[in-house]
Amino acid sequence: MGAGAAFALLFPCVQGCSKDGDEPDGTIKDEPTGVDFTVDLNSPEAADLIENGGYILKNDVVVARNLEGELIAASQICSHQGYDQVRFVSQNGGIFYCDVHGSQFEQDGTPLNQVDNSPAKVLKVYNTTLTDTVLRVFE
Repeated sequence: MGAGAAFALLFPCVQGCSKDGDEPDGTIKDEPTGVDFTVDLNSPEAADLIENGGYILKNDVVVARNLEGELIAASQICSHQGYDQVRFVSQNGGIFYCDVHGSQFEQDGTPLNQVDNSPAKVLKVYNTTLTDTVLRVFE
């Protein structure tokens, strides 16, 4: 019985604890190029864009409705080390944020902080135009 109980307690930790705790989530990718796509704001994929502060991810791009209600878009690929973890967050007036190393960017892509003593790099921001209920995101 003692060995069985020890196995039951140890086995989950062997699986969960064997991963290097310093390994960030996400995938390293290149910044998207040739971006040109549309989102129908009435479609289910755009449901999170209804509220100010909401965002969706499409084609490695974060499409967001900022806190003022404007539709904006930026690369989902962080300019710090290339992880695909950039999201829009409703802090500091609404910023793009990568949770891998804590990089923060203004809505125009300007870096707000320096991470790991590396020089700040601008986050790629894309153009948006709205025609009726169709949002176009493009370079």
